[in-house]
Amino acid sequence: MACAGPAHARLLQAFPLMSNHPPRSTIADVARHAGVSKATVSRFLNHRDTLLSPEIARRVEAAIEALSYTPSPMARALKRGRSRLIGLVVADITNPYSVAVLSGAEQACRQAGYLMMLFNLANERERESVGLKVLSTYQVEGFILNTMGLEQGSVLTPVLRGRPVVLVDRLHQGLEVDFVSLDNVQAVHACLDHLLEAGYREFLLVTEPLGGVSSRIERVRAFESRLGALGPQAGGRWIEVSVDDQDGLALALRDLRAGARRPPAVLAVNGVVSMRIVAAVAQLGWRLGPDIGLIGIDDTPWAPYVGPGISAVAQPTDALGSLAARCLIERIGGLAAPARSIRLPGTLMARGSTRLESLAASGKVPGIHG
Repeated sequence: MACAGPAHARLLQAFPLMSNHPPRSTIADVARHAGVSKATVSRFLNHRDTLLSPEIARRVEAAIEALSYTPSPMARALKRGRSRLIGLVVADITNPYSVAVLSGAEQACRQAGYLMMLFNLANERERESVGLKVLSTYQVEGFILNTMGLEQGSVLTPVLRGRPVVLVDRLHQGLEVDFVSLDNVQAVHACLDHLLEAGYREFLLVTEPLGGVSSRIERVRAFESRLGALGPQAGGRWIEVSVDDQDGLALALRDLRAGARRPPAVLAVNGVVSMRIVAAVAQLGWRLGPDIGLIGIDDTPWAPYVGPGISAVAQPTDALGSLAARCLIERIGGLAAPARSIRLPGTLMARGSTRLESLAASGKVPGIHG
C-alpha cells in the first residue's frame, strides 16, 4: 500500500477531513450555553417567547447565534406529526417512463411544499413490500407506486398502515385507491389506425411477458378488440417475448414477414420493446418502413434519431406524475371521496418507420372500406 508523501500531507493539512469539523450544535448545547432548560429553548424556537421574560429570550437568542444552531426541519415536522415527505416506489429507474413520471411528481410535490423519497425495485418483484417498509421508517405521509403491480392489495395493506396511496400505470388487485394511467385503449387504437392509414394490413403486437401486469394486459386486449372489429380487412396476432430472448424475437419477425402478402407492421407495447425490435430489424438487414413497419407506445428521446425515425404514441408522463402527486396530496389533506381512475390520452408521433415507400411515391394512402 502506498504511503502519502509530503505533498499529500500538505494537502491534508490544508483541507482537513469533514470528521475533524466540530459537531453540529444541539438544543441541549443551546440550553447549557444560555443557562436554561431545553423546554425554554423549545418555547423560543416555536415562537412562544411571550411565555419567557425578555432577559431569558435574549440569552437564548444570543446562545443560538453564538453556536450557529439551526433546528432540524425533519425533527420539527415530526414533532408536529407531519414529515411532508412522499414516498415514490418505481419498478425500474433506468426506464425513461419512470424517470419522466418521477420528474412530474417531484415538481408537483415541491410546489406543494413536500419532498419526495425514491425507492427503486430494479424489477425485483419481492422488494415491493421491503420498499414500503423502508420508506415508512422515514414517516412518509403517503405513497406513489409505479411498480410491477403484482403484490395483492391484501399483502400491501398492513405495510401501508393507513397511509394514502396513488397507483401509476399498473393496478394492484384488491387495492381500491386512486389510479392514474395512460388511456391504453386509446393509445392502441391510435397506433392501429395510423398503421391502417399508412397502408399496412398485417400486424404483430410484441409485449414483454404479461405476468399479471395490468397495463400490458389492457394493451393486448385493446389490440385484439380492434382487430376483431375490423374483420377480414386486417389481421394480426400478439406474442410475449422475454427480455433475454432476442433470437426468439428475430425469428418471430422473420415468420411474420415470410407469411405476409405485403409488408407487415409491428406494434411494440412499450419503449423497451421498441428498442429490441429496432435491434432485431437491424440484425435481419431490413429497412424500417418499406420492409416492416414499427410503431410503439412510449416516445423515447432516441426515437426521432434512429433510422428514419420511430413512430410512437407519446405518453403524457410529466402530467401523469404531477397528477398522481396532486391526487395523493389531496388524500393526505383529508379527501375521502371514492377511489378515482384517471386515464389521459397519448399523442401520435408519426415518423418514417411507418411509411411505405411505394405509397409515399404515388401519393396514395389506402383507407379502410366497409
